[in-house]
Amino acid sequence: MRRFSKCVFPSTFSIVAFDSTNGDLGVAVQSKFIAVGAVVPWAKAGVGAIATQAWGNVSFGPRGLSMLEEGLSAPETLQKLLADDTRPEVRQVAIVDSKGRTAAHTGEECMEWAGHVIGRGYSCQGNILVSNKVVESMAKTYEETAGDLIERLLASLSAGQAAGGDRRGQQSAALLVVREKGGYEKSSDRYWSRWRVPGYRRSCH
Repeated sequence: MRRFSKCVFPSTFSIVAFDSTNGDLGVAVQSKFIAVGAVVPWAKAGVGAIATQAWGNVSFGPRGLSMLEEGLSAPETLQKLLADDTRPEVRQVAIVDSKGRTAAHTGEECMEWAGHVIGRGYSCQGNILVSNKVVESMAKTYEETAGDLIERLLASLSAGQAAGGDRRGQQSAALLVVREKGGYEKSSDRYWSRWRVPGYRRSCH
């Protein structure tokens, strides 16, 4: 039986955000990595949203949400995750909690261009990008776009691609927005389920 490491390498760009008007939390992500939605986005209604990427430690998702649910803030959760990790220099992770507090980390060994922009209630981050304009365009568009969280996340992701995106091209994308009892028949918090384009060469345009 094949064994897979908890660490994978989804080089990508993403946004995590909190909607202060209704408490929605979400993650939008695009990458050249196949089925990026299975790795990067994590969120729980009333708790927080997390994106873990670059040489991503997938355990940051569930462990980070557990820490947030226990009462740690986004910055405190990020600090603890990195302190317990053996390779923080290759990680890129962003967290927003249910109060809109945000924290992000881009390891010094993430492949260029890599970095993040933190704003009020959101963070945009990416690696192996054409330039810093990708995350800057994402942040600007998110702040300037009207509408609900879904619309703002999609607009931000599209702006990142328009600015050049992942310098290797497009492969897959995902969007996850959570809301208390927001899912089908109020049976889950999946207000807007993640979507994927596992092998299509243009995942966002």
